Amino acid sequence: MASRVVVTGYGAVSPLGVTADTTWQNLISSQNGIDTIKCFDASTFPVKVAGEVKNFDPVDYMDPKTARYTDRFAQFAIAASRQAIEHSGLVIDDSNRYDIGILIGTGIGGTHSMEEQVSVLNSRGPMRVSPFIVPMMIADNATGRVSIETGIRGFNLSLVSACSTGTDALGIAYKMVKHGELKAALAGGTDAAITPLGVAGFSQAGALTKNPDPCTASRPFDSRRDGFVIGEGSGVLVLENLESALERGAPIFAEIVGYGATSDAFHITQPLASGESAVRAIQMALKDIGFEEVGYINAHGTSTKLNDASETRAIKNSFGSRAYDIPVSSIKSMLGHMLGAAGALEAIVCCKVIEDGIIPPTINLLNPDPECDLDYVPNQAREKRVDTVISNSFGFGGHNSVLALRRYL
Repeated sequence: MASRVVVTGYGAVSPLGVTADTTWQNLISSQNGIDTIKCFDASTFPVKVAGEVKNFDPVDYMDPKTARYTDRFAQFAIAASRQAIEHSGLVIDDSNRYDIGILIGTGIGGTHSMEEQVSVLNSRGPMRVSPFIVPMMIADNATGRVSIETGIRGFNLSLVSACSTGTDALGIAYKMVKHGELKAALAGGTDAAITPLGVAGFSQAGALTKNPDPCTASRPFDSRRDGFVIGEGSGVLVLENLESALERGAPIFAEIVGYGATSDAFHITQPLASGESAVRAIQMALKDIGFEEVGYINAHGTSTKLNDASETRAIKNSFGSRAYDIPVSSIKSMLGHMLGAAGALEAIVCCKVIEDGIIPPTINLLNPDPECDLDYVPNQAREKRVDTVISNSFGFGGHNSVLALRRYL
């Protein structure tokens, strides 16, 4: 028999704060976490801005030796996971450690470590390359490290589906908990790709904005948008079957009620213009609940010409004339695009929308695009009771992933 799946905790590290609550308070205050690049000297780069995590000290979450041999993307995951476990009150011991899973994906992996060691290889030769480089750069370093740090011994998976990664990790964890393969799971995403190669690569692909002004660089759905701002961070949620959550008196912040995922089969970087496959993903996520229940849509909203227009079409084609009555917003306007972590952080935001009755805005929406004519909650947060939300994530490779969450009743 299928179980109901609830969110009992979450943690986050983002360009707007090193906790979920700080991030949320800054989002609903319309604060911008984007700034000029500080991680490296970008003076010769055409891209000057990014959404960097600030004031993060990994030693707050792990011992100095572990921090030294753990890439930044995995450090973020450990921090967010520890926060999520504490928030949920979940106690991990011999009675349950095999019943809890870890599904934390990454879009890119350990680019900081890889680039550092390539420099060592080129300047000092192969015998000077760190023996720790392989575990530091591979994608499952995050889930492996989280398992070691928390003592969780259940199903352990790192997955990659570009910018849909965080949502897909949550969706798969949701299904595993729903069908009894796990009692609970740490699920989400993490990325730290603000490096010379990461920024140069996305820039050369034509994906990043060339706007040097951090205040206006990310402007989803605005007619002057010209690319996304690369961000970094992590979001991790505790998903738990309802029976287990009630038995231990856990806080319940939302219920996950649907997940859909499709592929465009069209282009490696461009979305399908019609949004047809995205529509199918939305339909899959909402197959067990009514479309009329949706009171907020957390948009993928990258601030690229093609994505914002195709996502708008997908929403219209999914909801018909009612699309104009549903608030839609993109928090990437304030965070940049956290890549594999984006969908997970946005799922946390969806929980907060349900909890607090506040919808975060899309900032920098000053020149509306005629093609993007929905209610994008421009520039200021809005108070509104919302019981059901969907969160869209679309990625390179044609990934379309949608998560549906509802107030627990």
